[in-house]
Amino acid sequence: MNKFKTFSILLSTIVILSGCGVSAPELGADSQNSSDKTNTAIKQQFSYEKYADVLKKYVDDKGLVDYQGLKADRQKLDEFAAAIGAVHPETYSSWSETEKLTFLINAYNALTLQLIINQDPIPASIRDIFNPWKGPKFPVVGKEISLDEIEHGIIRQKFDEPRIHVALVCAAISCPILLNEPYYPDQLDAQLDKQSKAFAESPQGFAIDRNNKEVSLSSIYKWYGQDWEGSYGVDSNKFTGKFSGNNSEKAVLNYISKYLPAEEKEYLQEGNYRVNYLDYDWSLNEQ
Repeated sequence: MNKFKTFSILLSTIVILSGCGVSAPELGADSQNSSDKTNTAIKQQFSYEKYADVLKKYVDDKGLVDYQGLKADRQKLDEFAAAIGAVHPETYSSWSETEKLTFLINAYNALTLQLIINQDPIPASIRDIFNPWKGPKFPVVGKEISLDEIEHGIIRQKFDEPRIHVALVCAAISCPILLNEPYYPDQLDAQLDKQSKAFAESPQGFAIDRNNKEVSLSSIYKWYGQDWEGSYGVDSNKFTGKFSGNNSEKAVLNYISKYLPAEEKEYLQEGNYRVNYLDYDWSLNEQ
Protein backbone atom coordinates (compact mmCIF):
# COMPACT_ATOMS: atom_id res chain seq x y z
CA MET A 1 0.00 0.00 0.00
CA ASN A 2 1.50 3.37 -0.98
CA LYS A 3 1.95 6.18 1.52
CA PHE A 4 -0.82 8.34 0.03
CA LYS A 5 -3.41 5.56 0.24
CA THR A 6 -2.34 4.74 3.80
CA PHE A 7 -2.68 8.40 4.79
CA SER A 8 -6.10 8.68 3.10
CA ILE A 9 -7.48 5.67 4.94
CA LEU A 10 -6.06 6.90 8.26
CA LEU A 11 -7.50 10.38 7.71
CA SER A 12 -10.98 9.07 6.87
CA THR A 13 -10.95 6.88 9.98
CA ILE A 14 -9.95 9.85 12.14
CA VAL A 15 -12.77 11.95 10.64
CA ILE A 16 -15.31 9.20 11.34
CA LEU A 17 -14.16 8.54 14.87
CA SER A 18 -13.89 12.22 15.71
CA GLY A 19 -17.65 12.45 15.34
CA CYS A 20 -18.07 10.38 18.49
CA GLY A 21 -17.27 13.43 20.60
CA VAL A 22 -19.82 15.76 19.02
CA SER A 23 -21.89 17.65 21.58
CA ALA A 24 -25.65 17.19 21.59
CA PRO A 25 -27.73 20.05 20.14
CA GLU A 26 -31.11 20.51 21.80
CA LEU A 27 -33.82 20.33 19.15
CA GLY A 28 -36.93 20.41 21.31
CA ALA A 29 -38.51 23.29 23.14
CA ASP A 30 -37.02 24.35 26.48
CA SER A 31 -39.42 22.91 29.04
CA GLN A 32 -38.94 25.93 31.30
CA ASN A 33 -39.95 28.33 28.53
CA SER A 34 -42.55 26.15 26.81
CA SER A 35 -46.10 27.47 26.74
CA ASP A 36 -47.45 23.89 26.89
CA LYS A 37 -49.45 24.45 23.75
CA THR A 38 -51.61 21.49 22.79
CA ASN A 39 -53.36 22.81 19.71
CA THR A 40 -53.28 21.07 16.36
CA ALA A 41 -50.54 23.33 15.01
CA ILE A 42 -48.16 22.11 17.70
CA LYS A 43 -49.21 18.45 17.84
CA GLN A 44 -49.27 17.96 14.07
CA GLN A 45 -47.79 14.82 12.53
CA PHE A 46 -44.84 15.10 10.17
CA SER A 47 -45.44 14.05 6.56
CA TYR A 48 -43.01 11.80 4.69
CA GLU A 49 -45.10 11.79 1.50
CA LYS A 50 -42.74 13.86 -0.66
CA TYR A 51 -39.69 11.97 0.60
CA ALA A 52 -41.46 8.70 -0.20
CA ASP A 53 -41.98 9.90 -3.78
CA VAL A 54 -38.28 10.73 -4.08
CA LEU A 55 -37.12 7.35 -2.77
CA LYS A 56 -39.57 5.38 -4.88
CA LYS A 57 -38.51 7.18 -8.06
CA TYR A 58 -34.75 7.45 -7.61
CA VAL A 59 -33.65 4.54 -5.36
CA ASP A 60 -33.72 0.97 -6.65
CA ASP A 61 -34.22 -2.29 -4.74
CA LYS A 62 -30.45 -2.60 -4.20
CA GLY A 63 -30.33 0.80 -2.49
CA LEU A 64 -28.53 2.45 -5.40
CA VAL A 65 -29.42 6.04 -6.20
CA ASP A 66 -29.96 7.77 -9.53
CA TYR A 67 -28.22 10.95 -8.41
CA GLN A 68 -28.18 12.52 -11.88
CA GLY A 69 -31.94 12.06 -12.23
CA LEU A 70 -32.53 13.35 -8.72
CA LYS A 71 -30.34 16.40 -9.33
CA ALA A 72 -32.41 17.25 -12.40
CA ASP A 73 -35.69 16.74 -10.53
CA ARG A 74 -34.90 17.85 -6.99
CA GLN A 75 -37.95 19.93 -6.06
CA LYS A 76 -39.62 17.35 -3.80
CA LEU A 77 -36.37 16.55 -1.99
CA ASP A 78 -35.70 20.25 -1.42
CA GLU A 79 -39.26 20.76 -0.17
CA PHE A 80 -38.86 17.83 2.23
CA ALA A 81 -35.54 19.23 3.46
CA ALA A 82 -37.20 22.60 4.02
CA ALA A 83 -39.95 20.87 6.02
CA ILE A 84 -37.28 19.27 8.24
CA GLY A 85 -36.00 22.72 9.12
CA ALA A 86 -39.47 24.20 9.58
CA VAL A 87 -40.59 21.77 12.32
CA HIS A 88 -41.44 23.81 15.42
CA PRO A 89 -39.39 22.87 18.52
CA GLU A 90 -42.59 22.33 20.50
CA THR A 91 -43.89 20.05 17.78
CA TYR A 92 -40.69 17.99 17.99
CA SER A 93 -40.93 17.90 21.80
CA SER A 94 -44.51 16.64 21.59
CA TRP A 95 -43.51 13.55 19.62
CA SER A 96 -42.81 10.13 21.13
CA GLU A 97 -39.24 8.84 21.23
CA THR A 98 -40.01 6.58 18.28
CA GLU A 99 -41.39 9.51 16.27
CA LYS A 100 -38.29 11.57 17.04
CA LEU A 101 -35.90 8.79 16.08
CA THR A 102 -37.79 8.08 12.86
CA PHE A 103 -37.68 11.76 11.96
CA LEU A 104 -33.94 12.00 12.61
CA ILE A 105 -33.08 8.89 10.58
CA ASN A 106 -35.06 10.16 7.61
CA ALA A 107 -33.59 13.64 8.03
CA TYR A 108 -30.02 12.30 8.00
CA ASN A 109 -30.58 10.21 4.88
CA ALA A 110 -32.50 12.91 3.00
CA LEU A 111 -29.94 15.59 3.81
CA THR A 112 -27.14 13.27 2.70
CA LEU A 113 -28.90 12.92 -0.65
CA GLN A 114 -29.21 16.69 -0.82
CA LEU A 115 -25.52 17.10 0.04
CA ILE A 116 -24.54 14.85 -2.88
CA ILE A 117 -26.72 16.55 -5.50
CA ASN A 118 -25.57 19.98 -4.30
CA GLN A 119 -22.17 19.15 -5.80
CA ASP A 120 -21.29 19.94 -9.40
CA PRO A 121 -20.38 17.54 -10.78
CA ILE A 122 -21.73 14.64 -8.72
CA PRO A 123 -18.69 13.29 -6.84
CA ALA A 124 -17.37 9.75 -7.18
CA SER A 125 -17.38 9.50 -3.38
CA ILE A 126 -18.82 11.49 -0.50
CA ARG A 127 -15.23 11.82 0.71
CA ASP A 128 -14.51 13.96 -2.36
CA ILE A 129 -16.58 16.66 -0.64
CA PHE A 130 -14.56 18.74 1.77
CA ASN A 131 -15.44 17.87 5.37
CA PRO A 132 -18.87 16.45 4.39
CA TRP A 133 -20.03 15.38 7.82
CA LYS A 134 -18.93 18.37 9.87
CA GLY A 135 -18.80 21.26 7.40
CA PRO A 136 -22.17 21.77 5.68
CA LYS A 137 -25.00 22.87 7.98
CA PHE A 138 -28.65 22.03 7.42
CA PRO A 139 -31.79 23.48 9.04
CA VAL A 140 -33.29 20.88 11.40
CA VAL A 141 -36.10 21.92 13.77
CA GLY A 142 -35.05 25.54 13.42
CA LYS A 143 -31.34 24.97 14.09
CA GLU A 144 -28.41 24.84 11.68
CA ILE A 145 -26.61 21.55 12.34
CA SER A 146 -24.28 19.13 10.55
CA LEU A 147 -24.77 15.49 9.65
CA ASP A 148 -22.30 14.59 12.40
CA GLU A 149 -24.39 16.47 14.94
CA ILE A 150 -27.51 14.57 13.87
CA GLU A 151 -25.82 11.17 14.11
CA HIS A 152 -23.33 11.54 16.95
CA GLY A 153 -24.58 14.54 18.86
CA ILE A 154 -28.26 13.61 18.94
CA ILE A 155 -29.10 10.06 17.83
CA ARG A 156 -26.21 8.18 19.43
CA GLN A 157 -26.32 10.25 22.62
CA LYS A 158 -30.07 10.35 23.18
CA PHE A 159 -31.35 7.02 21.83
CA ASP A 160 -30.17 3.60 23.00
CA GLU A 161 -30.66 1.98 19.61
CA PRO A 162 -27.54 0.54 17.94
CA ARG A 163 -29.57 -0.58 14.92
CA ILE A 164 -29.48 3.01 13.68
CA HIS A 165 -26.13 2.08 12.13
CA VAL A 166 -27.92 -0.10 9.56
CA ALA A 167 -30.37 2.72 8.81
CA LEU A 168 -28.15 5.81 8.49
CA VAL A 169 -26.67 5.74 4.99
CA CYS A 170 -23.45 7.61 4.20
CA ALA A 171 -23.84 7.34 0.40
CA ALA A 172 -21.16 4.65 0.03
CA ILE A 173 -21.21 1.16 -1.47
CA SER A 174 -20.15 -0.42 1.83
CA CYS A 175 -22.93 1.30 3.78
CA PRO A 176 -26.12 -0.61 4.53
CA ILE A 177 -28.49 -0.03 1.63
CA LEU A 178 -30.78 2.98 1.44
CA LEU A 179 -34.38 1.81 1.61
CA ASN A 180 -36.57 2.99 -1.26
CA GLU A 181 -39.19 4.00 1.27
CA PRO A 182 -39.02 6.24 4.36
CA TYR A 183 -38.87 4.91 7.89
CA TYR A 184 -42.21 5.26 9.63
CA PRO A 185 -42.86 5.42 13.40
CA ASP A 186 -45.36 2.54 13.39
CA GLN A 187 -42.98 0.37 11.34
CA LEU A 188 -39.61 1.45 12.71
CA ASP A 189 -38.80 -1.63 14.79
CA ALA A 190 -39.68 -4.00 11.94
CA GLN A 191 -37.76 -1.87 9.41
CA LEU A 192 -34.65 -1.82 11.60
CA ASP A 193 -34.85 -5.58 12.00
CA LYS A 194 -35.25 -5.97 8.24
CA GLN A 195 -32.19 -3.81 7.66
CA SER A 196 -30.20 -5.71 10.30
CA LYS A 197 -30.96 -9.01 8.59
CA ALA A 198 -30.20 -7.64 5.12
CA PHE A 199 -26.84 -6.24 6.24
CA ALA A 200 -25.93 -9.46 8.05
CA GLU A 201 -26.63 -11.37 4.84
CA SER A 202 -24.70 -8.96 2.61
CA PRO A 203 -21.01 -9.32 1.67
CA GLN A 204 -20.49 -5.74 2.89
CA GLY A 205 -21.75 -6.56 6.38
CA PHE A 206 -20.62 -10.02 7.41
CA ALA A 207 -18.76 -13.11 6.19
CA ILE A 208 -17.64 -16.46 7.61
CA ASP A 209 -14.53 -18.29 6.35
CA ARG A 210 -14.58 -21.65 8.11
CA ASN A 211 -11.47 -22.94 6.34
CA ASN A 212 -9.37 -20.13 7.77
CA LYS A 213 -11.40 -19.82 10.97
CA GLU A 214 -12.17 -16.17 10.33
CA VAL A 215 -15.26 -14.03 10.77
CA SER A 216 -15.22 -10.71 8.94
CA LEU A 217 -17.36 -7.73 9.91
CA SER A 218 -18.14 -4.37 8.34
CA SER A 219 -15.83 -1.63 9.56
CA ILE A 220 -18.96 0.06 10.90
CA TYR A 221 -18.83 -2.45 13.74
CA LYS A 222 -15.21 -1.51 14.44
CA TRP A 223 -15.96 2.22 14.52
CA TYR A 224 -19.11 1.97 16.64
CA GLY A 225 -18.94 -1.48 18.24
CA GLN A 226 -19.35 -0.07 21.73
CA ASP A 227 -22.91 0.97 20.84
CA TRP A 228 -23.97 -2.69 20.90
CA GLU A 229 -22.55 -3.46 24.33
CA GLY A 230 -25.52 -2.09 26.27
CA SER A 231 -28.21 -4.11 24.49
CA TYR A 232 -26.23 -7.12 23.24
CA GLY A 233 -23.28 -7.40 25.63
CA VAL A 234 -22.28 -10.96 26.45
CA ASP A 235 -22.33 -11.83 30.16
CA SER A 236 -19.11 -13.76 30.74
CA ASN A 237 -20.77 -15.76 33.53
CA LYS A 238 -23.43 -17.05 31.16
CA PHE A 239 -21.49 -17.24 27.89
CA THR A 240 -18.04 -18.41 28.97
CA GLY A 241 -16.08 -19.50 25.90
CA LYS A 242 -18.74 -18.28 23.45
CA PHE A 243 -18.17 -15.72 20.72
CA SER A 244 -14.71 -14.35 19.95
CA GLY A 245 -13.06 -10.97 20.23
CA ASN A 246 -13.24 -8.11 22.68
CA ASN A 247 -16.40 -7.02 24.50
CA SER A 248 -17.64 -4.88 21.61
CA GLU A 249 -17.00 -7.60 19.05
CA LYS A 250 -18.79 -10.20 21.16
CA ALA A 251 -21.78 -7.88 21.51
CA VAL A 252 -21.86 -7.26 17.75
CA LEU A 253 -21.61 -10.98 16.99
CA ASN A 254 -24.39 -11.68 19.49
CA TYR A 255 -26.54 -9.09 17.67
CA ILE A 256 -25.74 -10.42 14.20
CA SER A 257 -26.40 -14.02 15.26
CA LYS A 258 -30.09 -13.15 15.74
CA TYR A 259 -30.43 -12.76 11.97
CA LEU A 260 -28.45 -15.80 10.83
CA PRO A 261 -29.38 -19.45 10.17
CA ALA A 262 -29.03 -21.75 13.18
CA GLU A 263 -25.82 -23.35 11.85
CA GLU A 264 -24.04 -20.01 11.51
CA LYS A 265 -25.35 -18.78 14.86
CA GLU A 266 -23.94 -21.91 16.51
CA TYR A 267 -20.58 -21.36 14.80
CA LEU A 268 -20.38 -17.81 16.15
CA GLN A 269 -21.27 -18.90 19.66
CA GLU A 270 -18.53 -21.53 19.68
CA GLY A 271 -15.97 -18.76 19.35
CA ASN A 272 -13.17 -20.70 17.66
CA TYR A 273 -12.22 -18.04 15.06
CA ARG A 274 -10.52 -14.69 14.56
CA VAL A 275 -12.47 -11.48 14.01
CA ASN A 276 -11.43 -9.36 11.02
CA TYR A 277 -12.85 -6.25 9.40
CA LEU A 278 -13.79 -5.84 5.77
CA ASP A 279 -12.30 -3.12 3.59
CA TYR A 280 -14.71 -0.21 3.27
CA ASP A 281 -15.64 0.86 -0.25
CA TRP A 282 -16.37 4.60 -0.19
CA SER A 283 -17.46 4.71 -3.85
CA LEU A 284 -20.78 6.48 -4.31
CA ASN A 285 -23.87 4.27 -4.02
CA GLU A 286 -25.07 5.30 -7.45
CA GLN A 287 -26.91 3.45 -10.17
